[in-house]
Amino acid sequence: DLQVCTSKNPTCCTKKMEERYQTAAKQDIQQVLQTSSATLKFLISHNAAAFQETFEMLIRLAENYTSTLLCNVYRNMAAEATVRVQEFFTDVGLFLFGTDVSMEESVNTFFDTLFPVVYNHVINPGPTDISLEYAECLRVARRDIRPFGNVPRKAKGQMVWSLLPSRTFLQALNLGIEVINTTDHLHFSKDCSKALLRMQYCPHCQGLTLSKPCMGYCLNIVRGCLADIAELDLHWRGYIQSLEELSGAMSGAHGIEHLLLNFHLLVNDALLQARINGPQLSEQV
Repeated sequence: DLQVCTSKNPTCCTKKMEERYQTAAKQDIQQVLQTSSATLKFLISHNAAAFQETFEMLIRLAENYTSTLLCNVYRNMAAEATVRVQEFFTDVGLFLFGTDVSMEESVNTFFDTLFPVVYNHVINPGPTDISLEYAECLRVARRDIRPFGNVPRKAKGQMVWSLLPSRTFLQALNLGIEVINTTDHLHFSKDCSKALLRMQYCPHCQGLTLSKPCMGYCLNIVRGCLADIAELDLHWRGYIQSLEELSGAMSGAHGIEHLLLNFHLLVNDALLQARINGPQLSEQV
């Protein structure tokens, strides 16, 4: 009653043994696939973790640089302004690591909420703080009054330009791991399973436990089993090319490192413009 390992000669296999051999044949090829892709998966996952760690470090440094600037130069408003800085860099982290956050809106919100603080302590300092209603009025009016000149628009452009390739690169690395995980756990067709059993374990039923299939036969069977997955090759090559292009976009003057580590200079420019144009801004307000 054997289904695959049939033979005219006497056999030492039972149906139950054949079923066990069938399971073993599937496990063997899955083990081979997992072993062959393990190095690649480790390479990608190791790099994904390294990039994420680097991005987290850059965000922390950028936040520290900006907070230090405020503490050193604008000490009287540093406590309030630092809270806005923390909120902004939280958004930067969320965006980089894949959350659906608009960086343009985050930059706008940062400068919107910074304006009442700057007005209260730098442009028009008084013996008492402005009311909450007045602060809200200033926040809403910031985009019309433009106290920071062209800096917010410049910051928005640089943020989107520099952060998007890094965010996409990190997502792409994680996608590569998912693809490899999928190919590690293929479901083989019945024909493939039977062919693998016939090639690997059917000789055992004749007592030929040390015999191995010839190279040509083995390759034909494996090619047949992996025919569907071979279609991935063209797409994988495109994926690798895209990763190379993204890594190029992440370096140089428009790279994430240059942007984040110089963000405090943009904030300084914005505050200088507000301070220089203080009298005109007071009239506008």
